[in-house]
Amino acid sequence: MPELPEVETIRKTLKELIIGERIKEVEIRYPQLIKRPDDATQFGLSLKGEELVDIKRKGKFLLFEFEHYTLVSHLRMEGKYAVYSSDERYDKHTHVLFHFESNRTLHYRDVRKFGTMHLFRKGEEYNQVPLLKVGPDPFEEAYQLTHIAPLIKKSQRVIKNILLDQTVIAGLGNIYVDETLYHASIHPMRTGDSLSDDEIKTVLAQAKLTLEEAVLKGGSTIRSYVNSQGEMGMFQQQLYAYSQEGQPCKRCGDEIEKTKVSNRGTHFCPTCQKLSS
Repeated sequence: MPELPEVETIRKTLKELIIGERIKEVEIRYPQLIKRPDDATQFGLSLKGEELVDIKRKGKFLLFEFEHYTLVSHLRMEGKYAVYSSDERYDKHTHVLFHFESNRTLHYRDVRKFGTMHLFRKGEEYNQVPLLKVGPDPFEEAYQLTHIAPLIKKSQRVIKNILLDQTVIAGLGNIYVDETLYHASIHPMRTGDSLSDDEIKTVLAQAKLTLEEAVLKGGSTIRSYVNSQGEMGMFQQQLYAYSQEGQPCKRCGDEIEKTKVSNRGTHFCPTCQKLSS
């Protein structure tokens, strides 16, 4: 699943390509992707004639801001956006096509069909599902130690699960949680209430730093991720923990291990990331 760095890279790429475009028609080939409104036909009719004025992001969600509407898009496992000329052919995995008056088309392609699209009147998107309970994004001003630390400190859940909880922090997924905890020297199965104030501060700082570095590298291509220009991310070349099982730790030389936390593959160094505080 694309995480914050990948979605941010897609956002920046698309913003360079299609801001100012006006929709001529929306072609929906798999209506089940459209979660709001209930009538997928109305989705297309609402956007017809609308100019795209901005593209924003909240955690793993893309927000396409038009003149009167905001489209909230989640890519889930395999969703991808790409821009083509209108005469470009599409394959069976292309499920929504946004045809522009400029004779270009934004394709939404999703092999697994897990992605979602919600359309709101502009200004209503943050007060309703799916954004209603999404926590602060590490790149927002609301990402503050004073707000997030108490949520961690009072929790008996393991820190890996806390960081994956999108109502606590938006945008972190398996890759960047493993990397964050490695750099913070925190075992993924430590509980939130076992962490000191300084450890929580370190975790939150490392989360933001890791995400910033990943954005600079265009995200991580582990399986199939590419940005909207078909370019792979490069951050996978500097992973310290995620997918590194059996490799020597770059700090201590011990072997990186893999376990499961709530059925998620989890990578850590048993020497640098002690389970006891």
